[in-house]
Amino acid sequence: MRILEDVQTVMWRDWIVLRRRLAKFILSRMVTPILYLVAFGWGLGRSITLDSGTYLDFLVPGIIALNTMNVSYMSAITVHAEKIYHKSLEIYLAAPIEPTAFVAGKILSAVIRAFISTALILLTAALFDAHLNFIFNAGFFVTIFLNSTIFAAVGFCAAMRVKTFEELSQVNTYFLMPMSFLCGTFFSTSQLPDFVRFFVNLLPLTHAGEILRNGINATSLMILILYAAVLIKLSCREFKNLAK
Repeated sequence: MRILEDVQTVMWRDWIVLRRRLAKFILSRMVTPILYLVAFGWGLGRSITLDSGTYLDFLVPGIIALNTMNVSYMSAITVHAEKIYHKSLEIYLAAPIEPTAFVAGKILSAVIRAFISTALILLTAALFDAHLNFIFNAGFFVTIFLNSTIFAAVGFCAAMRVKTFEELSQVNTYFLMPMSFLCGTFFSTSQLPDFVRFFVNLLPLTHAGEILRNGINATSLMILILYAAVLIKLSCREFKNLAK
């Protein structure tokens, strides 16, 4: 199908860029997880006991969910530079390529980066003697894919909407950062007050962490699928609006 060829073309272009910067990408992706594992897993975690196991074992799935959010988002917002500074989006709009294929290619490229980053975290966690049994859960790869897709689409929509690079930081401040700390990355959401937990349970990162730790469940899976579907549709609409 033509649309699949178009998606492959967009992904291949991004893969060439990533391949040239792969060493830097790998090193940069390992810094934050190592700091989390040392500070929270070895430092704070030594004084915390859980019924389900060590705090380190609780922490690793949360770090993976958090990292896929950040990596996919940061990968997708580079479209903003292509729109504002490089003006290369105008070439895509003029090229015989489906707008949907361009969006899909950009999002899937971000998903690939998130999977690479996840593999690095698993390797690092293994060196810290964390138990990685959760990777054999049925929902592990599905959750990584959906969570990465969701936040890649968030990044793409943000890149299309804002006019300056500085405005992108507002998305991180008001949307990503609160989720980083409230959605069960470092502690169970059951410890939050009821009214806070109600809103936290509406956010996708909460459900990604839930599936990674406890296995797949229908409610969390459907919420992630719904987020992904809505945000992909919004991304396609935002990109098509550039041509108007």
